[in-house]
This record gives sequence, C-alpha cells and structure tokens, in this order.
Amino acid sequence: MIATAEQLPDSQRIVITGIGLTAPNGNSYVDYRAALLEGKSGVQNYEIRYVGETLAGICDYEATRYQKKRDIRRGTRAGSIGIYCAGDAIADSGIDWENTDKSMVGVYIGVTEHGNVETENEVYNIKGYDYDTSFWSHHHNPRTVANNPAGEICLTLGIVGPHYTIGAACAAGNAGLIQGAQMLRLGECDLALAGGVSESIQTFGIFAGFKSQGALAHHEDPTKASRPFDTQRNGIVVSEGGCIYTLERLSDAKKRGAKIYGELVGYAMNTDATDFVLPNPERQVQCINLALKRAGMNATDVDIVSTHATGTTLGDQQECTAIREVFGKSETTFVNNTKSFIGHAMGAAGALELAGNLPAFEDGVCHATINVDELDPECAIDGLVLNQPRELGKAQVILNNSFGMLGINSVVIIKKL
Repeated sequence: MIATAEQLPDSQRIVITGIGLTAPNGNSYVDYRAALLEGKSGVQNYEIRYVGETLAGICDYEATRYQKKRDIRRGTRAGSIGIYCAGDAIADSGIDWENTDKSMVGVYIGVTEHGNVETENEVYNIKGYDYDTSFWSHHHNPRTVANNPAGEICLTLGIVGPHYTIGAACAAGNAGLIQGAQMLRLGECDLALAGGVSESIQTFGIFAGFKSQGALAHHEDPTKASRPFDTQRNGIVVSEGGCIYTLERLSDAKKRGAKIYGELVGYAMNTDATDFVLPNPERQVQCINLALKRAGMNATDVDIVSTHATGTTLGDQQECTAIREVFGKSETTFVNNTKSFIGHAMGAAGALELAGNLPAFEDGVCHATINVDELDPECAIDGLVLNQPRELGKAQVILNNSFGMLGINSVVIIKKL
C-alpha cells in the first residue's frame, strides 16, 4: 500500500518555498504570470548561423545580478540562467542564506542536452584558423561536462553539498523536482534547488534537426507560431529559459515560518519503449495514473492539467488521447498549455509550465492556451481553456505533464496546503 502525502510525517512531506525563473515573456514569477494572463507571447524573430532566419523564445534577464561579467564570459549560457534562477529562488524563499549549512544544500537541475553550444562555437572558431586546435579554448572541458549548469550554480553561490544534472530530454524540469524531493526524503540534503534550464537556442543543430524533421514552426507573425492543438500548427518553437525551486521538508518550512507555494504530493516517471520520437499515449496514461495513485487522488480531484503539447501534429494528438482517457469523465478538470506563449524551453519546459500555473492556487484562474483559431478535432478535450483565461473560483490541485524524446514521461502533482 502506498502512503499518500497527508499520511506521511511532516519530515517526509516536500513543499515549494521559493521560485526563481526567466522565461521569454517574463523574468520573475509575478511578471511571468501577468504575461500569461494578458496573453503576451515571448516568441520573436531570430537568426542563427547555417539555418538563417527562424523564430525563438529568447530570455532577457539581468545576468549580472549574481555573476560578474568575467564569470559570465568564462561560463555557459545554461549556467548563467541557472545561477539567476537559483539566486532568485533563494531570495524568494526568505531563508537565512548566510547562516544556512551549504553542505546540506543539494542542486538537481534537469537538462535536455548540454555542451552542444560550446562545441559548435569552438568548431566554428577554429574554422577561421584552418582547424588548428591550438586555438581551441581551454575553458571547453568545464563548459561541456554534463554537470556544468548545476556546478556553476554551486561555484557561484558557495554550495558544497551534492550537485548534478538530470538528462531527461524534455521531461527534465519535472525530473529535477522529483530528484530534489527524493533526496530530501532520504536525508541527503536539507534544502534542494531543483528544476530545469535550457540554452537550446544557442545551438544551430537543434534548429536544423527539427527543420529536417519537418517539425520546426514557422509563421509570419512570431507571436502566433507556437500553436498547440490548432489545425494550422506546424511544429516546435525552440526556446531558452529556466525555473528553479527551493524545496524543503514541511517540518523545516513550518519551523521557520516559510511561505509555501504548494506541496509535491505525487509524481511518476516511466518509458514508452516504442519509438525515438513519437509518444505512446498508453504509457502516458500509465504515468499519469501512477502519479495520481501516489497522491491518493482520483482524476476528479485535479483542477488543472498543464499539458506538454509542443505543437506537432501527432504529438499533440497522442497526449490528448491520454488526457481524454484519464480525465474524460471529470467535469471539474481544466486543461491548458504554456508553450503557446513561450515556445518549447526543452529542459526547462516542465518547471516553467508548472510555475505558470501555481498562481492559480491564489487567484483561482486557469490561464489559457493561446493561438487556437481552429481546434483540431483530435485534440478536443472537455475543459480545454482556449484563448481567454477561465475563472475557476478556486484551484487546489495541479497536474503537470512533461514528456520527452526516446519515450521518457514525467508527471508531477502539486497541491495547495
């Protein structure tokens, strides 16, 4: 028998006490939420070598808030994003950082990929020197090791506890949260910085790959390019961004009188094992149901389902099939999509999409899915919130879907305390 969160002692219950983020349409939790409720997209025109003109979700955050310019040049974009988000999450949590035992702080950061940007740049640079590798940067190795974003956070913030990244494709943001919660329960740390980051727009390879697959979105109006569920959707808008949470045991949060955004009451991860790219709705259903079981909930207990839908024809349809299977009989569950505003932030997607919905616990509003001019009949779901926010009155439970290539699925459930 699985013990639900409410049956556990407070020392085993995990809560969110701080949020730091940067998204293409906002650099704080408050501004990001305002943009979502106003229908403000963060997608814009973009040009990158070899691919040329395209579209992307680009962040414009204050990188020097926690870093010196010298360190920004030495490090990576993903590391810089992570440092900004982690610094803001700590500040938002209200924790006494100066007197916090840094050996008991764990850093668990989800990434889609890392190192591609730096490798592409180095190859491009030595091309100008007839590929003479003596011009290869001595910063290359520390920039490209897989643990880099989490490691840069620790270097900058003086954290000496465990750190690593979780490579979980586009399910990585959720995976970071899950890992942080598990490490807190095991006593490996007393405070977890967990979430996801992405620097994907800096690499031409990801654009070229989606383009050759016929899955790179295009539209004359950049703000309308990301359009999950719409009949005219034509692919993914690649975006960068990050979102990191401070996670604590409920007992510790209560002890210091922390504000609590919500409790992580259920989670699950599984694998399709059927295709490199095409999702399997049967496995998605299994993942959602396992998360619900661990939370001790039924589908009707969920107020908002935050979808993963990326804007690809089959991907959106498969997820809608899964959601319909689980939530089809629930008249009190509403469904939305955040990528329609910001594009696909890859490793940061799940964490950012959850952050876009958490304010519903306070304002009782489910933000919309924008850019749906004509709903694909295969994506028709009861409760789908389109183009305008919906007043729910109250929201108590959010279920966050996040799926990735090679069939990795993740689901996180957050409950208002």
